[in-house]
Amino acid sequence: MTYKIQKTEDEWKQLLSPEQYHILRESGTEAAFCGLLYNNHKAGKYACGACKTTIFASDNKFESGTGWPSFFQPISSELLELKEDRNYGMARTEVNCGSCGSHLGHVFNDGPPPTGKRYCINSEALIFEESK
Repeated sequence: MTYKIQKTEDEWKQLLSPEQYHILRESGTEAAFCGLLYNNHKAGKYACGACKTTIFASDNKFESGTGWPSFFQPISSELLELKEDRNYGMARTEVNCGSCGSHLGHVFNDGPPPTGKRYCINSEALIFEESK
């Protein structure tokens, strides 16, 4: 896939912290209950930590009990790229930013109404902008 925002891996390394680079560009994850945004209850928007494309809204965030920020839907499905992920002996759906291809987390079919989806997203993969 060709992304709107393209950078070399060296450019990403210069822009991102080592932890962000590991998660966003190497499909890593952070430990549960350790991210700064999993327990965030402020109103605002959540953007990709790499390219700053706004993807999720606080109105769609819910407490999943998993230790990661969880959303039942993105602002628009066109903002995401979903891929099959069969790593670690599991069948999951990986969630990537549709603008730059960075790894954000995974989506599961055990979320609340109205979508039944749980977008389980790494805090380090997001930038939060509080509403004014």
